[in-house]
Amino acid sequence: MRATVKLLVFCIFAFLFEESLFSWLDIKNIKAGNQNFLLFLWILFGILLISIGLVTHIKRKKELREASQVLQEKRLGELERKIQYFDLISKFYDKWKKRNFYYHDELQKVFQFLTPEHVSVIEVGCGTGDVLGGLSRDKMAGVDISQGMVKTAAKKYPQIHFEVMSADNLDPGRLNTPYDYLFMSDLIGHLTDVQKVFEESKKLMHDGSRLIITYYSYLWEPALRLLEKLYLKMPQFRQNWLSMADIKNLIELAGMQVVKKGTAFMFPLKIPILSWIMNKFIVRLPLLRHLGLIQYIVAEQQDLESQDYSLSVIIPARNESGNIEKAVQLTPSLGKFTELIFVEGHSTDDTWNEIKRVSEKYKKSHKIKIMQQSGKGKGDAIRRGFKEASGDILTILDGDLTVHPGELTKFYNVIASRQADFANGCRLVYPMEKKAMRFFNVLGNKFFSLAFSWLLDQPIKDTLCGTKMLLRKDYLNLAANREYFGDFDPFGDYDLLFGASKLNLIIKEIPIRYQARTYGDTNIQRWRHGFLLFKMVFFAMRKIKFY
Repeated sequence: MRATVKLLVFCIFAFLFEESLFSWLDIKNIKAGNQNFLLFLWILFGILLISIGLVTHIKRKKELREASQVLQEKRLGELERKIQYFDLISKFYDKWKKRNFYYHDELQKVFQFLTPEHVSVIEVGCGTGDVLGGLSRDKMAGVDISQGMVKTAAKKYPQIHFEVMSADNLDPGRLNTPYDYLFMSDLIGHLTDVQKVFEESKKLMHDGSRLIITYYSYLWEPALRLLEKLYLKMPQFRQNWLSMADIKNLIELAGMQVVKKGTAFMFPLKIPILSWIMNKFIVRLPLLRHLGLIQYIVAEQQDLESQDYSLSVIIPARNESGNIEKAVQLTPSLGKFTELIFVEGHSTDDTWNEIKRVSEKYKKSHKIKIMQQSGKGKGDAIRRGFKEASGDILTILDGDLTVHPGELTKFYNVIASRQADFANGCRLVYPMEKKAMRFFNVLGNKFFSLAFSWLLDQPIKDTLCGTKMLLRKDYLNLAANREYFGDFDPFGDYDLLFGASKLNLIIKEIPIRYQARTYGDTNIQRWRHGFLLFKMVFFAMRKIKFY
């Protein structure tokens, strides 16, 4: 496509040059009498272009035939053939990637979006290193089975550490392990034993590291085979055509847990406007997303042994005077210690005085911190409380106590046992008490649950439950990457959910029973805040889905 555009531009330029030349010489009469000569020149020009195209095609065909011969070589074992094949194509691999630049540019965007800033990255099956070279991260390394590929990669990107190594026999001692993120870009189709490679990759990771896998969709196999026959794509070994379900199963058999999965890139031709619409929007719509050429899966390496953590409970309180002492009395003591952090938010009743009274009353039996927020909104109160927290795990308990404090035990057990990185309360499973949630609030929650499940590529049934829990170290990473979204959320719920999704945290919902208020009135303004939530849906579409 790029060559066609160049040819068209060149032809237009040649035509304009010819017209300008005759005009400058002011010999239009001669031009009129020499139409046959001009036609001859254009025919000659066309023959020259066709000749150049044929020579290029013959050269390309020769390269691919050499590669095909290596694939069919019976005297060598499978591993030796693969090494010889990749060493051979390393000489012209980048040239072929340039011909198919559009696919590789889109692939690079996927890795760029899924990988946070300030993390270390290693790629297994790095080829000539372009996926790593397109990133800018603190520590990067790449391994490949081909010495030719690694030699080219090291020459192009001297700042990255590359090693010749087989994916099923990794040596962490040569790679300055561990790494936060491990990539496998279009690799698993070449592997003899995919599960073994997944198990080997854990040597390069730590507890909480992420594995990102990209691979062709099985639906595209006939088209890719045809392109190989037409010498428009490099020939490959017979591929392991694995479905998303197959890959997910192998990841879990290797002891890792899938975080999210998705697709990208459904229109491989670079056509202005049309390609942009198809590959940025259409491919990410429900149903149509299954037509994407690129499939990706993000998984997490986990140590599932339960640990003993400390817990900080942040309680935003605005006009909640009647609930302050109950919050202290009903909150269970969990882990090494549990601290309560009350953040008062410009109340018009005596909430602040009650917080001070209760804090003084229970100072010997409970670890309590109290403060007043300088900003406005629940989101600001949560961020203030998290900043002052000292626990290993951070959680939110709404001051209205519509979620019973005793429910925090369920959340703590899920996080402490590493079943999830982010625990989100769900009020929509069990029957609710009367007046606990109004009809239009229920409808709104249903709508936003569908919208955000699609946006975040993880099932989210209740986006607006105030009770959420995550590790403090994950929150600090989330806060460090907050500039990607900006200060957009007055509630605090979406700041945490979007941030958790961007960091590829495993999100699990914890069903809880939602109670009616026993004191005060709700601080939520249904229609005004509902409008703000619609704005957040479109904000998330732009930042998360249609990046």
